[in-house]
Amino acid sequence: MSSEARLYTFSQETKDHLRKFRLGTSRASGPQAVIYLIDKNTKEIKQDDDKTVYKSLDEISDDLPDHSPRFVLLSYPLTLPDGRLSVPYVCLYYLPITTNAAMRMLYAGAKELMRNTSEVGRVIDIESAEELEDIPKKLASE
Repeated sequence: MSSEARLYTFSQETKDHLRKFRLGTSRASGPQAVIYLIDKNTKEIKQDDDKTVYKSLDEISDDLPDHSPRFVLLSYPLTLPDGRLSVPYVCLYYLPITTNAAMRMLYAGAKELMRNTSEVGRVIDIESAEELEDIPKKLASE
């Protein structure tokens, strides 16, 4: 077991939700996203309190905090240049430049564990909510 797996935890409910979300988004016709955070005291990685499934990048942008990191699981259907439909499933690692050092370390240590547990195809680092606008271009250029 890796040291990350001993430090950070996922409840069984969270693991079930991660799996259900991943499987449920693979055929989605529109974008879907959920935001995860790390509880500073328990080191549990869990979905943000409101349990919202976001349907647009603008909605995500409105709910990301200014000074605290988050993991955003995103399923974003798009049509490739050759006409095929692709539904990339990625983790956005949101780390604002104003985040304090302790929070940076907390989230940096959990990045790979979140990637592996959520089974995303790739992790995309962003530092501001405005960078969400570039996500469709980044996904199309995979």
